[in-house]
Amino acid sequence: MQLNDDLLATSVATAEAPDLSRPIALSGASNFRDLGGYRGLDGRSLHWRKLYRSAHLAHLTPEDLAQLQTLGVKRSADFRGSGESLHLAYQWPSIARHALVVEPTVVQRAQAMMSQGEELTAGTTEELMHDTYRSFVNVYGHRFAEFFALLQVSDEPLVFHCTAGKDRTGWAALLLLTALGVDEQQIMEDYLLTNQLFKRPASMYGNMSEEVLDALWRVQPSYLMASVDVVRAQSGSVDRYLTEVLGVDRAARERLAQLYLEA
Repeated sequence: MQLNDDLLATSVATAEAPDLSRPIALSGASNFRDLGGYRGLDGRSLHWRKLYRSAHLAHLTPEDLAQLQTLGVKRSADFRGSGESLHLAYQWPSIARHALVVEPTVVQRAQAMMSQGEELTAGTTEELMHDTYRSFVNVYGHRFAEFFALLQVSDEPLVFHCTAGKDRTGWAALLLLTALGVDEQQIMEDYLLTNQLFKRPASMYGNMSEEVLDALWRVQPSYLMASVDVVRAQSGSVDRYLTEVLGVDRAARERLAQLYLEA
C-alpha cells in the first residue's frame, strides 16, 4: 500500500462528505457504518448489510438492538482489551460475541506520563498513537488472523469493533478491504470517516488540552500508515503480509470474495 500526498489530500476531501447510506445512526453506539458498496476484486462491490464496523456496543438501547436485528447482525468481533471489555461489557442474545483481545496502550501510557509530571503534547500523543499502530503488526498479528478465520465461517452479517471503532477497527478494516481488492483511496476514505462519525466519550482522561484530545480521539493518515510502514518493511506489501503472516492465501481470498462480494 503506497499512499502519496495527492491521494491523501483526495481522501481527506472526500471523507468530509460521507455517503449518508453508509453511516447507521444508533443511540447507544457511534461510528457504526456499513462497508457495503466499496469496489473490490474484478470490479465487484462489497455486499451491503454483511460487514459493519463500529465503536463499542455496550450501550445499545432496545431500539438499537431492534435496528441491528433488522439489519441482520448476528456476530461481533470485539478487539477490545480485557479491562475494556469488563468495564463496558455487553451480552446481547441476538449477537454472538467473539473476543479477539488487542490490549490498548496509548491511553495508559498517556496517563502514566501525566502522573509522572511529563507534559503531554499533541506531538507526543501522536507518537504514542504511531507506536500503538505498530503494535498491531508487531504484537497482535495473531488476533487479526483469527478475525479472518471468523470471517470465513459464514456470511452471517458481522460487526467488528473496539472501543472507539477507529484504531484496532481501522487496521482490521484496512486488512479486510485489501483482501477483498478494495483500492487504497477507498480504504483511506473509509478510515477517515471516523472523524465525522465518532462521538467522543463524555468523560475525558485527566486534564488534556484540546490539541491532545484531537490527537487521541481523531484519526489521521499517519496513524494508519505507521502500521503499513511496518508491514512494508517486514513483508514488502500488505498483500504479502496477508498471505505470508496472516494466512490469507488464494483459497482464503476466494472464500472471502464468495461470501462478501457481489457476483
